[in-house]
Amino acid sequence: MSTTKRLWRWRSNPLRRREDVVEAWVVLAVWVIVVVAGALAALVTVHSAEHQFAVQRAHRHAVRAVLLADAPHGLAADPPADGRIRGSVRWTAPDGTPRSGQALVDGGLKTGDSVTVWQDDRGRLMLSPPTGRTEGHVEAALFGAAATLVVAAPVFGAGAFARARLDRRRMTHWDQEWDAVGPQWGPKTG
Repeated sequence: MSTTKRLWRWRSNPLRRREDVVEAWVVLAVWVIVVVAGALAALVTVHSAEHQFAVQRAHRHAVRAVLLADAPHGLAADPPADGRIRGSVRWTAPDGTPRSGQALVDGGLKTGDSVTVWQDDRGRLMLSPPTGRTEGHVEAALFGAAATLVVAAPVFGAGAFARARLDRRRMTHWDQEWDAVGPQWGPKTG
C-alpha cells in the first residue's frame, strides 16, 4: 500500500470532509500518545519495580529460627497454597537480641525443629523471602505491560469516543444533503 493511500485523509480530495481530517488527526494523536506515554509508563514502572525488588534483596536476610510449638498438618482454617502454616518461632535479631513471633513454616514440624525465616535489617519477620532476580525481572516486565495498558485503555477509549462523535456528525451531514438532493431524483418507488 502506498504512502499516499495510507495518508488519504490528508491529501486533497473533493469528497474529503472536515470530519475526515479531524478523524485522521485524532487517530494520529491517539497512536502517538499510546506509544510515547505507554513506553514512558512502562519504563518508569519497570525501573521502580526493579528498584523495589533490589531493596528487598538487600534488606531481607535468611536466619535460622527454632519452632516453639508443633506445626501439625492441616489445622489451619485457610491454609496457604504452598501448604505452610503459621507457627511460633524464636530467632536472634541482627543486634543480638532474642526475638519471637509468627512465621510461615512447613506443617508436620515438631517443637525445637530448626526452620529458616526471613527478617529485615531491624529484625522484624517477613512472611516471604525477597523476590529473586529472575522472578523480579519477569514481574517487573508484567508490571510494565500492565502500566502500558492502563495508559493505553483510556486513550483508545477517548479516541473511539471522538471517532464515534465524528461518525455521528458525518451521518447528520449526509442526511441533510440527502434530504436536499433526494427529491431532485424523481418520485420514490414503492
